[in-house]
Amino acid sequence: MARQVNTTYGSALFEVAMEKNTLDSTLEEVTFVRQTFLENEDLMKLLLHPNIEKENKISVVESIYKGKISDELTGLLTMLINKGHQKEIISVLDYVIGAIKEEKGIGIAHISSAVELSKEQKAKIEQKLLDTTDYKEIEGNYNVDKSLIGGLVIRISDTVVDSSLKTQINNLSKSLL
Repeated sequence: MARQVNTTYGSALFEVAMEKNTLDSTLEEVTFVRQTFLENEDLMKLLLHPNIEKENKISVVESIYKGKISDELTGLLTMLINKGHQKEIISVLDYVIGAIKEEKGIGIAHISSAVELSKEQKAKIEQKLLDTTDYKEIEGNYNVDKSLIGGLVIRISDTVVDSSLKTQINNLSKSLL
């Protein structure tokens, strides 16, 4: 259900931004709104509270964002609240950010390693991803996962490359059994 909400509402805003040629400003606004929701958990608690009327929730959102973001984004937020999908707001915004970055040729790579990578290693990984994909730019999100033992796990779009020792050991043990 959540994925359908993301796709339905997120793609609607993305399509409007495409039609109006406002991808850059929409990306800025959506990033701003996402950040305010993440930084202010009381706002999300208010939107999720079952005893607060939808009209009051919409009024709060409009008072916070009116004049700071486009009418289309304000409309999306109020529509999500009206339809009872306020707990999906962050994931809808994430969908829009991903769609805009994909359209602009920016790949979002999630890279896990067993140890912290140096700036040089990160640069080499990003260059290799640029060389092997159609992206013009790579936005790397790095995290350390000590359970990998060694190697990397790279997820970009719907593709996963797992060269971790953990996976290689698991595969070896399966083939030996």
